[in-house]
Amino acid sequence: MMMRWFLALAALFVMSAPSAALAETGFLDRSIKVDGKDYAYQVYVPRAPIAGARPVILALHGAGERGSDGLFQTEVGLAGAIRRHPERWPAIVVLPQAPLNTLWMGAPAKVAMAALAAAEAEFRTDKDRVYLMGLSMGGNGTWRLAYENPDRFAALVPVCAFAGSVFGLPPVAGPGPDPYAALAARIARTPIWIVHGDADVVVPVDESRKMFAALKAAGDADVTYRELPGVNHNAWDPGFDDEALPKWLFQQRRGATPSR
Repeated sequence: MMMRWFLALAALFVMSAPSAALAETGFLDRSIKVDGKDYAYQVYVPRAPIAGARPVILALHGAGERGSDGLFQTEVGLAGAIRRHPERWPAIVVLPQAPLNTLWMGAPAKVAMAALAAAEAEFRTDKDRVYLMGLSMGGNGTWRLAYENPDRFAALVPVCAFAGSVFGLPPVAGPGPDPYAALAARIARTPIWIVHGDADVVVPVDESRKMFAALKAAGDADVTYRELPGVNHNAWDPGFDDEALPKWLFQQRRGATPSR
């Protein structure tokens, strides 16, 4: 009798374990192997339950958060906005980390996309509400990953981003007479919310002005541009704290008529 009771209890524990794992919330440690190397990253899971599948955000950090601890990228940008106003961000948020002295291109870009795919496989997510955002270097990564995957994301949020030849880097769309127009032509069907401070001394505000103009010239692009007066490089704190941003973001669906 005792043995049967023990076996029944063990079976109950095994059956309940996956449910317990799925109930885990907050900023969760994860790792992924890409090309034989392990990369640590974070996934945020909201505490408040919802009915149905959740939207997903792939959030790319800036140059200052590069490393291998898998944690530093949760101290700046969107993660801070989530901690201040979790009710505004009812999404699965994937926060990869680029190694030191790298950009969101090549291996780090591959890791970011692999982490996104892993989160989509682990959690119940909405395949038509997958969003991409990033700040500074991560804003450049936002333009770059969108250019490389033009049909993958339902909306883009580049913050104090650059798409042209800044810091000696080649333009996202490659060489050409107008790299901004080339990028815009490829992503103009995707709704975009741009944020930049007009007093930015790190990434020239003209980078966002040029992309906004190129997107408007590309046709009926759904693009919003928030230029923040008197704001230096840190446009991410006021940008992500703007309650209008998540309200707009979560209305966007891949393949849907743009919501302006």
